[in-house]
Amino acid sequence: MTVRRLDRFTGAGYDKGRPPLTQAAWMLVSGLVFRRWWCPSTFRVSLLRAFGAQIGDGVLIRHDVKIHWPWKLTVGDHSWIGEQSWILNLEPVIIGSQVCISQGVLLCTGSHDRRSSTFEFDNAPITVADGVWVAARATVLRGVTIGAEAVVGATALVTENVPEHGLVLAPQGSLRRVREQA
Repeated sequence: MTVRRLDRFTGAGYDKGRPPLTQAAWMLVSGLVFRRWWCPSTFRVSLLRAFGAQIGDGVLIRHDVKIHWPWKLTVGDHSWIGEQSWILNLEPVIIGSQVCISQGVLLCTGSHDRRSSTFEFDNAPITVADGVWVAARATVLRGVTIGAEAVVGATALVTENVPEHGLVLAPQGSLRRVREQA
């Protein structure tokens, strides 16, 4: 049994990707402008690009979206990110084209190593391929790849890769392959 000593946590190996001044600037801009209802989506996209995100054409980002580090975010063309979504991208998050991330979705690349006595990070990237729909309040955890045209149902918890055209439903979280419609 591991006894945790959080007072000895070091964060060893974690790279925030930008200097502290840039991190602070993003936190300020995010809180004061980016997340506000009056900030238009086109300006949100411009802010993300200014902080190093790679954002395609026609991307819609609703208000009250939390993005931890924009420089670790890639979003393809004509994708949507719904209000109150949280992209906790300690590691890269890649969202393809024509993707719908619905309201309240959590994409979380961060975790901790439960076997580490100092509770060190155990982070990994997330990839959401083209044409995916992640429905309201679903959670996608670190290291997951969601294949093209897959659907993650509302409130589902995704802890493993989802194949192309896959379907993940809650509350069972069962993974099902969807037959293509003729």
